[in-house]
Order: sequence, then structure tokens, then C-alpha cells
Amino acid sequence: MVQKIIDYVKKVYLEMRKVTWPTRKELVNSTIVVVIISAIVALIIFVLDTVFSNLLQLIMS
Repeated sequence: MVQKIIDYVKKVYLEMRKVTWPTRKELVNSTIVVVIISAIVALIIFVLDTVFSNLLQLIMS
């Protein structure tokens, strides 16, 4: 059982060495893109929710 765990950890270590990690600049740029897109989607959802809520209130009253 212990040998299986050791083999697993060794394999994970070898696979992790093959990974090409992003540079700091790539990581920052990707993070900025994700934050901007998330803000835009949140704004669109907020606007649609407000419009539909007001329409529903008009219909219901």
C-alpha cells in the first residue's frame, strides 16, 4: 500500500515537470481578461434582471 502511494507521488512529480507553466505576465493578462469579462457579464445580467423585473411589475399591476 505504501509503495503504491510512493509510486503515485513519483508519477505525479514527473508529470508536473512536463507542464509548461505560464509566465507572470501571461498570468496577469489572463487574470485581467477574466475579471473584465466577469464584470461585463455581471453588468449584463444586472441590466436584464432590472428590465425584466420592471416589465413584470408593469404587467402585474
